[in-house]
Amino acid sequence: MSNAPSDSGFRRLAGMADLLPEESAQWVRLEGTVRDVMRRFGFGEIRVPIMEPTELFQRGTGESTDIVQKEMYTFTDRGDRSVTLRPEGTPSVVRAYLEESLGAKRPTWKFFYFGPMFRAERPQQGRLRQFHQIGAEMIGPASPEADVELIALAQAMIQEIGVPDPELVINSIGGPATRADHNAALRAFLTSPDVYKALDGDCKRRVETNPLRVFDCKNENCQRILIDAPSIGRFLTADDRAHFDSVLRGLEQLKIAYTIDRRLVRGLDYYTRTTFEFKSKRLGAQDAVCGGGRYDGLIEILGGPPTPAVGFAAGVERLIAAIAGEDRPAGKRLDVFVCALGEKASCQTTNVLAALRSLGLSADRDFLGRGLKAQMKEADRMAARAVIIIGDDEIAKGKYTLRLMDKAEQKDIAADSGQWTREMFL
Repeated sequence: MSNAPSDSGFRRLAGMADLLPEESAQWVRLEGTVRDVMRRFGFGEIRVPIMEPTELFQRGTGESTDIVQKEMYTFTDRGDRSVTLRPEGTPSVVRAYLEESLGAKRPTWKFFYFGPMFRAERPQQGRLRQFHQIGAEMIGPASPEADVELIALAQAMIQEIGVPDPELVINSIGGPATRADHNAALRAFLTSPDVYKALDGDCKRRVETNPLRVFDCKNENCQRILIDAPSIGRFLTADDRAHFDSVLRGLEQLKIAYTIDRRLVRGLDYYTRTTFEFKSKRLGAQDAVCGGGRYDGLIEILGGPPTPAVGFAAGVERLIAAIAGEDRPAGKRLDVFVCALGEKASCQTTNVLAALRSLGLSADRDFLGRGLKAQMKEADRMAARAVIIIGDDEIAKGKYTLRLMDKAEQKDIAADSGQWTREMFL
């Protein structure tokens, strides 16, 4: 992403980024890979608005989360309504599911989405105020097989994008009964005088609102304190444990390696039972490239009937950072570059470009009236597979010069484009 200084006096807002053509080509390749993986797993794309009613995220994401408490871009619109630029995708997908009454049409829905999200957090490596996510949601099934399906989808996506040596970390935070018992024990631990005094301000607030989320804290002092905190694994009900064991067996059946981390809780209030993250050592301390889990209570929180669901989201900027320096397929090359030498040739070039493009080829030209050497240099910069040269000699002969760059071949072709075929240039 470009960080060049502006000569105009205008600069990007903090935490925003420009995506220049060379970089956007990498994003397009990544999105194409993701779309192909999603197709193979039977997920269909959903596109939801960038802006939603603020209450959707207050109720869906959770009042106690840092996202809602500190990070949302919220304002009052001209209709005197409180609206928010979406900080994540899941509540919007669930809102669409409920608004369109999709549950009445079939029992299982598989969605995926791409798009920008917005959080007013401190910009840092891999964290922008406008960032982009790829997400997938499966709404309807409560079975552990659905959890395995989502994790297998995430792994396939990450591997095919080219992230080296991704590591899966997984946990179960149980259902409501497990959470209630664990919260009571955890709150008692955190409010003991010596522990509470050593916590930072955010963790003290979390003790009151959602004790489980203290495990999200990145403060090293708090992390040392939490080593002795009661583990949620001790409080799992028999059903929660059976569900988690089935998920692990499913992963083993697919030969997906995993590590259990009893402190992995994710940062959102709506998660239940399975939570997981894929990590990449390429990213340093902020090493998660993808995370998700089960959220069986969210649809009910947003006014729908009790409906199980599971999903994940992956940060595009983090995925791009994780594959930096890896050998990847070259970007899409220009098929044909047309070099025009002189005014007559320049006039013919317009029709030549139109003919090439009608064959489904990508084609371009020089618009600056430069000499052949400079135009050939431009063709090389664009990695053109073929070059057509049109000059006075070519016009007089009724034949153009065609250079096939990869084959190091040169030959004449008819100036009459009606005789051309796509294969002549590739």
